[in-house]
Amino acid sequence: MTGTTVSEPTPDFLVDPAPRDATYTLVSVDDHVVEPAHTFEGRMPRGLADRAPRIVELEPGVEISREHQNLPSIVAHKPGREVWVYEDKVFAQVGLNAVAGYKDYADLRFEPTSFAEMRPGCYDADARVRDMDLAAIWSSLNFPSSIAGFCGSVLSASDDPVLGQAVTRAWNDWIFEEWYSAHPERFIPLGLTWLADPEVGAAEVRRNAERGFRAVTLPELPHWLGYPEVHSGYWDPILRACEETGTVVCLHVGSSGMLPQPFSGPRFEKNITLFPAVSLISATEWLWSGALQRFPTLQIAMSEGGIGWVPMLLDRLEYVMEHSGAGGLDWHGDLTPAETLRQNFWFCMLDDPSTLPVIDRIGTDHVMLEVDYPHSDSTWPDSQELLRERFEGSGLSSDAVADLTYRTAATLFRSPLPAGVA
Repeated sequence: MTGTTVSEPTPDFLVDPAPRDATYTLVSVDDHVVEPAHTFEGRMPRGLADRAPRIVELEPGVEISREHQNLPSIVAHKPGREVWVYEDKVFAQVGLNAVAGYKDYADLRFEPTSFAEMRPGCYDADARVRDMDLAAIWSSLNFPSSIAGFCGSVLSASDDPVLGQAVTRAWNDWIFEEWYSAHPERFIPLGLTWLADPEVGAAEVRRNAERGFRAVTLPELPHWLGYPEVHSGYWDPILRACEETGTVVCLHVGSSGMLPQPFSGPRFEKNITLFPAVSLISATEWLWSGALQRFPTLQIAMSEGGIGWVPMLLDRLEYVMEHSGAGGLDWHGDLTPAETLRQNFWFCMLDDPSTLPVIDRIGTDHVMLEVDYPHSDSTWPDSQELLRERFEGSGLSSDAVADLTYRTAATLFRSPLPAGVA
């Protein structure tokens, strides 16, 4: 990996779309930041700054191993492609991670990209707010990208835990100072925490909560990453800190990896198809872990897993308790498993039209909307148009639509709304 002075044309982005009509006040609870190259600059302790993650430009044709992520190798076919390097490991923005604004996704390759090939709204807070305004999106909760992992798993797996903890704190300081503080009404602050020591992790949750963070991202299935399972009690210090500070636990699909797949065949396509299945497994694991009995006011948001599986899970939970559960299952508490799912979990919908007719089975006060900017799944910039298509003729009341588009999210994350909206 060496520098190169060769440049390439900026990709063929869409012209800025005309501002969309704001039929609905829209809060998106699943978007992503792409950390800019300067994320960690000036935020690391003296003596560790030169070991912080850094951006490196790739020579074309170099094959990059990603065995440390259990991912296939990738190759930069063109000059100017950039990757993060941390502890001599490479972490790349690849494929369809930051493609808002491209005219044709078919032109993209599964290889590293560069900041020059991204819309500035991916990595710049002011530009993001401009893109939100174009699409009539009021506020947004943002997850990290590749250098952190969706739940901070990359940093918590650091070879040097002192360095990893410093980088984790620096990431939180960056998102607070440059993203949230610049536009406190428009962004819902979500932080990382240290996964490799739950006492240290709990302290970071509390540090963030004191300055206004309202959410933390945790691994949806921590044992897939080699950590103890949720039921083990290992995570209790972090969960206690979340409950006591009102910090919402966000479990983003893919934060612990994906379902095991053969390397042959359309592996990527199968993985993205199975997002809801991973969320189903994760919600079931957390539900039966006993965590909600130990922390009965804990709030859990299932991010980017859709909602189509939720009515089925509720049905199955009730059936199990009436049949297998009649002989006694390892469940304690005043609420049944199904009641606990409906009380302590929130679910996030990108576009689940088949579920709208039965959404009362879940409750619109526990369903929120996502835009998923800047991923290929994103509805940006046409989120408002899509919602109009889905809600017109759906039979949903105006109160139910208000719940889905903004009220549930604003209540859960204690997020301000525009003047005159309640």
